[in-house]
Amino acid sequence: MQKVYTRIEAIAGNVITVKAEGIKNGDLAEVTSAHGTSLANVIRLKGDLVSLQVFAGARGVSTGDEVRFLGKPMQVSCSDDLLGRIFDGSGRPRDNGPELKDQMIDIGGPSVNPAKRIIPKHMIRTGIPMIDVFNSLVESQKLPIFSISGEPYNELLSRIALQAEVDLIILGGIGLKYDDYLFFRDTLESGGAMSRTIFFVHTAADPTVEGLLVPDISLAVAEQFALRGKKVLVLLTDMTNFADAMKEIAITMEQVPSNRGYPGDLYSQLASRYEKAVDFDTAGSVTILAATTMPGDDVTHPVPDNTGYITEGQYYLKNGRIEPFGSLSRLKQQVNSSTRDDHRPLMDGMIKLYASYQESLEKKSMGFRMSSWDKKLLAYGEMFESRMMDLSVNIPLEEALDLGWEILSSSLDQDETGLRTELVRKYWPKNRE
Repeated sequence: MQKVYTRIEAIAGNVITVKAEGIKNGDLAEVTSAHGTSLANVIRLKGDLVSLQVFAGARGVSTGDEVRFLGKPMQVSCSDDLLGRIFDGSGRPRDNGPELKDQMIDIGGPSVNPAKRIIPKHMIRTGIPMIDVFNSLVESQKLPIFSISGEPYNELLSRIALQAEVDLIILGGIGLKYDDYLFFRDTLESGGAMSRTIFFVHTAADPTVEGLLVPDISLAVAEQFALRGKKVLVLLTDMTNFADAMKEIAITMEQVPSNRGYPGDLYSQLASRYEKAVDFDTAGSVTILAATTMPGDDVTHPVPDNTGYITEGQYYLKNGRIEPFGSLSRLKQQVNSSTRDDHRPLMDGMIKLYASYQESLEKKSMGFRMSSWDKKLLAYGEMFESRMMDLSVNIPLEEALDLGWEILSSSLDQDETGLRTELVRKYWPKNRE
């Protein structure tokens, strides 16, 4: 039976407080005011005081308005009709399509029992050499893309959404600028990927609480499709906006702040989302790739700092490129030994040479005399940056490996690569001819 309360004890920002009993954390309620009815979400229980975040905001809500508890948490449909659709952070259609009410599931449940998981061992190909060759994305992996504002992290995610070899893409946008929302929508539609995509979008103009729901609603749907045998890739942007929404509500609730004003449970809140990544032993998988912006390019900021302890490496996006130094996929060793016999040694060898190129570049900038070896390294590094590091490069893994050998042969001699002789004999371009 739905419980109705007609007295609101307190209103602070978009949070209201009522006295109620038998209410569960996360339950939904309807708040009816002179301006209409809005959903609200229970976010804190303290004795008989229940605090709710009002989705549409508490402006216009008075202490005598009606609060009706629905006795259930937020739910979302997980039917096949979601494919190709765009929804807001609470699961309502944003594309003028019909509202879906079939196969409803709760959001925000626990992570999968470890006994049902298998060891990650399958590569997800993206067509981006700096990922496929140097930091392979692995099924059931959880990876952040560390970036600063202004870097093309949304463009990178859209490229991955178009090209990743998976069954289903779930894109969750948190605090998106409207232009970014339109960019994602138009890119997916023009690229023909919308038919395998489900898009949950929260813009900067939408209620804060809906931004908090986006990761939960995206991951709940992803898990259900994975249980049906689908290989699902969840793309989230931007998890710093998610943490900022948590911070805003914590301040409204007058919680004791932790580092830089963020709530003390920031780590566990982030971990409860990232740990939804899973490769089921008898079904599909959920892989998470999430953009995380670093204010002031500060990796010690609480959001990237806590994220780094949870995830299995990171991609660093800097100057429009995925940086080879600092970027790390800790699970790449699970897959790059079974792709091609030259994958791992070529990856290691090219990065070592690129590090030497950086040293030569520094010497040049300081006016030192360039040796013949320095000149070769400079030629190699410039070619490596333009032909492999550029995010516009779109080629399959095998072509990327061949391109690596071509770059080496264009600037270095065979005995200068540091690679094993048998591999050089097998893959050196002139030898292949």
